[in-house]
Amino acid sequence: MSFRKRVKKEVLIIDGAMGTLLQQRGLPGGWCPEEWNLSHPEAVKEIHKLYLEAGADIITTNTFGAIQLKLADYHLGDQVKEINQAAVKLAKEVAQPYGAMVAGSVGPLGKFLQPLGTMTFEEAYQQFYEQCAAMVEAGVDLILFETFGDIGEMRAALIAAADAGDVPVVASFTFDETGRTFTGTDPETAAVVAERLGIAAIGVNCSVGPRQLEGVVRKLTESTNLPVLVSPNAGMPEIIGGKTVFRETPEIMAEYAQRFVDYGASILGGCCGTTPKHIQAIYQQVKKLKPKCRNKRFGLRVASRVKTVTIQPSGVPVAIGERLNPTGKKALQAEIREGKTEITRRDALTQVQAGAEILDVNVGVGGVDQVAAMERAVQAVQVLVEAPLCIDSTDPTVIEHALKLYHGKALINSVNGEENSIETILPLAKRYGAALIGLTLDDEGIPPTAAGRLAVARRLVERTEAMGIPRDDLMMDCLVLTVSAQPEGVPETLEAIRLVKQKLQITTSLGVSNVSFGLPNRVLINAAFFAMALNAGLDAAILNPQDQRMMETLRASAVLTGRDVRAEKYIAIEQQTHNGSKMETTGEQMKASTPLDILYQAVLSGDKDNIVSYINEALKTGLSPMELLDKALIPGIEEVGRRYGAGIYFLPQLMMAGETMTKSFERLRPELAKGPAKKAGTVVLATVKGDIHDIGKNIVSVMLANHGFEVIDLGKNVANEEILRVAAEQKANIIGLSALMTTTMVHMQEIIKLVKEQGLNCKVMVGGAAVTEHYAREIGADGYAIDAVEAVNVAKKLAS
Repeated sequence: MSFRKRVKKEVLIIDGAMGTLLQQRGLPGGWCPEEWNLSHPEAVKEIHKLYLEAGADIITTNTFGAIQLKLADYHLGDQVKEINQAAVKLAKEVAQPYGAMVAGSVGPLGKFLQPLGTMTFEEAYQQFYEQCAAMVEAGVDLILFETFGDIGEMRAALIAAADAGDVPVVASFTFDETGRTFTGTDPETAAVVAERLGIAAIGVNCSVGPRQLEGVVRKLTESTNLPVLVSPNAGMPEIIGGKTVFRETPEIMAEYAQRFVDYGASILGGCCGTTPKHIQAIYQQVKKLKPKCRNKRFGLRVASRVKTVTIQPSGVPVAIGERLNPTGKKALQAEIREGKTEITRRDALTQVQAGAEILDVNVGVGGVDQVAAMERAVQAVQVLVEAPLCIDSTDPTVIEHALKLYHGKALINSVNGEENSIETILPLAKRYGAALIGLTLDDEGIPPTAAGRLAVARRLVERTEAMGIPRDDLMMDCLVLTVSAQPEGVPETLEAIRLVKQKLQITTSLGVSNVSFGLPNRVLINAAFFAMALNAGLDAAILNPQDQRMMETLRASAVLTGRDVRAEKYIAIEQQTHNGSKMETTGEQMKASTPLDILYQAVLSGDKDNIVSYINEALKTGLSPMELLDKALIPGIEEVGRRYGAGIYFLPQLMMAGETMTKSFERLRPELAKGPAKKAGTVVLATVKGDIHDIGKNIVSVMLANHGFEVIDLGKNVANEEILRVAAEQKANIIGLSALMTTTMVHMQEIIKLVKEQGLNCKVMVGGAAVTEHYAREIGADGYAIDAVEAVNVAKKLAS
């Protein structure tokens, strides 16, 4: 029986940790675990067999890091196919007598995709495709993407897997104690983005123990009808007596597995620190249980990296901001032609602050490379605001390029009933997991009657569902014509809205301002028609959210039509307005009036594209470089750090602000060199020997440099002797050590001991995923930092 059939009928047990058991069998620290598929196949097979005897229905291949990019760190980059296929063969040989399934394990790349990093979608796609294709060819039963924290990377992985072959795919994310991934994605958003990319199940694994994952699992099962996998660590790792210890017992893991099944999970297992004993206990606790049936309609959901917006027939109507459209906007047209994004960024922020929940993005300017223009706009906006994006273009190439870049579930504006539109746009929505706005026009134009528009809408629904896209992901625009030219059209539009909702059970949208074209006092006409459309059941409107009358009409109508239950949203917004307060968002309204204000806001919003020009303008006013740093740039990055610590900002905002500060320092460095040097201290930074993970360390490097430290970044997998040599030569104030794996953390203690033995006059601070404050104290470190922001604070104290 296939995975898809079994997971609906029974609770499935998946295996536990591989690396832990390989180490027990002699895998040296710093050695490539996946290479053992070739050199120590019997050890790998033995581990598989232990899990199968413990009750596992699914065993995972020893291929978590068997992707070209990671294998290259061990000079094995040309053996991707050989290593992955050997792993599948080993697992299948052992699994066959037990009737078990083999899941091909695929881990993250260890690099950020654009705009957070330098890796392109195509580069990431190719990495994942190569590994998945090798395993599919070898006969793997399913593919398991596990321990992913970046939704953009997961999108590339899932699209690659779909192209690699027709096997079920499971997407498993890692969440921290806050209930989000390290790039800020919550469980609902992870589900919304991933489930439309063809996955057979979604899950959570690693990072923390079962106790900390309870809330995540509950939210995940509430957010999707897909089967849910849960594979927590056996608690958080601790180093005791030089050995890695995970404290959660098999009994505790089994107890929580029972709770997870009660919430709706149907694939249970373990990650770091779990052993066959843990899996056996889970098997005994939950194997006889039946999966819960969940069949909930969620409405149309779109998502950014950090936020999901739901449009429901009975919910509060949603405002889609229209101002990122150059039609009739000469300044925006000029900016698009010049390849800039200043107005785009400003209008994105102000629209969100005015109440827009989704932003429509259009770059339709004649004579412009619209693919490049859309790339600039999407990249600038998606790291600036939490609102999901609506990709607005008539060119399928522009739409596809934007969908590749977008780290969420976008809304496409639009598809219509013309055959060419259906054949080009629907496949894009299917491939990239996007929702759609459908226009009720076809090859014969816009039907003059409501019944005619309903017929077009019905055909679009049928073709959409035939493509494998659920009807809830299609929102219909019944099209309003200019009332001054076709007054009979308004009643037909309103009736079409009613019919589409009643007959097709889908949501509706409208570009409201079309109705008033050519008339005086357009705001009045727009607001009156908008109220009528809302009464007819309109669910979303593309409008100017800074038009106060329109937004007030939306909120009041939602109360009067019973869609804002108990007027909760209306009251909250009115109270906020009355108090004169605005909620903090991921950006600031760009109303700064002085050069220093402009620089401060640019850092807060991560405006790396425009920061140099702002600095140039500020210097022209007579402000000194030190004034720019002390009064705007440094306060700006410190405020970013505060918001990150408070959970207002997430890693993407922190990184973009860091890049903005880096560009600031590059521009000001020649100016600062003319005056007295001002340096916070010198830090030698390194990921310790045997550890090839450096994402967190790289972020720390940028943040320290942006706070005035001279950073000497030695990279990853750095020998103890090299770290000490450079620290001595550079007279470093601080040595910063990073480690992800518990097997490499021991080198931190070795380095601290050598610093003391050699009498180096420097402090040592440590950090990394598995490092704790308790461990830092135990090994004699002078400081511990849980993240990049805290690393800056610790470094300042140690250097003072």
